[in-house]
Amino acid sequence: MSEKLPIVEFSRADHFKLVRAIVEIFGQRFAPDSVVVCADETDETPAHFNTALLAELGVEVDTRREMPDVVLHSPEKNGLFLIDSVTSHGVVTRKRRAELAKAFAGSTAMLIFVTAFPSCAFMADSFEKIAWETVMWAANEPSHLIHLNGSRFLGPYSKP
Repeated sequence: MSEKLPIVEFSRADHFKLVRAIVEIFGQRFAPDSVVVCADETDETPAHFNTALLAELGVEVDTRREMPDVVLHSPEKNGLFLIDSVTSHGVVTRKRRAELAKAFAGSTAMLIFVTAFPSCAFMADSFEKIAWETVMWAANEPSHLIHLNGSRFLGPYSKP
């Protein structure tokens, strides 16, 4: 039987720092041509939410709750980076991946699922929960990714 992992509580400041790192560091390094579609930095509403671009890409989201913490659109890759922060939604589990795939099912861009962590230490504690065909990124090691299997490296997958 596997040991139950402790629940880690993060402050809104921790979440804000990680969201900023995702946009400014992850985005610049791994999708430099990307446009920020959504960035969640508050409890009530996202700091940035481009519903017009989502609609252009064929995505209709019923509620803000369905959205990941950060969505980046890369025209070059024709991809939507759907990035959940461990400080908010937690990791992209199989269930969360399926929820995001359903919410973004109409997308004309391919979907890239990412879990972002403040550090590799938090990543290690969550590894067993992460879904296959996703990417893990830690802000304290910003030039590295862990890509969990699949036929593409940091690339979109066709719709399930």
